[in-house]
Amino acid sequence: MQTQEHINYKRIEQAIIYLKDNFAKQPSLEQVANHVHLSPSHFQRIFDNWVGISPKKFIQYISLNHAKTLLSEPEATLFDTTYQTGLSSSSRLHDMFVNIEGMTPAEYKNAGKNLQISYAFYNSIFGSIIIASTSKGICYIAFEDDQSQAIDNLQMRFANAHYTQQETDYHKQVLGVFQNDWSQVNKIKLHLKGTDFQLKVWEALLQIPMGRLSTYGQIAKEIGNPSASRAVGTAIGSNPIALLIPCHRVIQASGIFGGYRWGPSRKTAIIGWEAAKTDHL
Repeated sequence: MQTQEHINYKRIEQAIIYLKDNFAKQPSLEQVANHVHLSPSHFQRIFDNWVGISPKKFIQYISLNHAKTLLSEPEATLFDTTYQTGLSSSSRLHDMFVNIEGMTPAEYKNAGKNLQISYAFYNSIFGSIIIASTSKGICYIAFEDDQSQAIDNLQMRFANAHYTQQETDYHKQVLGVFQNDWSQVNKIKLHLKGTDFQLKVWEALLQIPMGRLSTYGQIAKEIGNPSASRAVGTAIGSNPIALLIPCHRVIQASGIFGGYRWGPSRKTAIIGWEAAKTDHL
């Protein structure tokens, strides 16, 4: 049974698709509300509650010009950010955020053999999610509407692991962040299956501030391999941790948002929501 929050997200998702396709026409509140079969006042209330700004203002946040504005701003390097925050090294800077631990070569090679993985399903403002964890940390987060498919996708990553449907403390920590409480984010640990290159790219994604955007080329430069934009794109597309590792903040150099593993409309929604929260306009 769908919660009212999930129903409202689906309505907002439809509105976002419409706004993304028609932002150049600056559609009126009445036009957008009519598209999602709601009265203007009801739609305005739901949209304000979910996004925190009006539909008209939101159009500015998802427009091509806004994306280009964000991309044109000088990006502070990781070294600069470390220096400005008074930290001794980039690894200390990383400690302020999410901690990533790669799986051992044996765990990687054996597809999770002997791993005990706990998983559970939750609702978020961006749709239904599955969260899975090992004894060392979160290993998987994905937006999934179909629970059976969600389990199949999880088991494809760790074919030889043992699974239990149950909530863990790691899950609760993630839910706190999803509810916009970032105060405990440094306590979240990720236990990830990935190549050294993938882990390097995923760590670079964690350095993109909320409400900001980067490009595949910028990420390639950040990891010291400026010619690896295509490989970076592949690694970003393989990100197993939705939202928490912010692959949604990487767009094309032209300012076009581009694809997203969990749907381009959801990517647009998250980018607009984060921009609204940090108010970069």
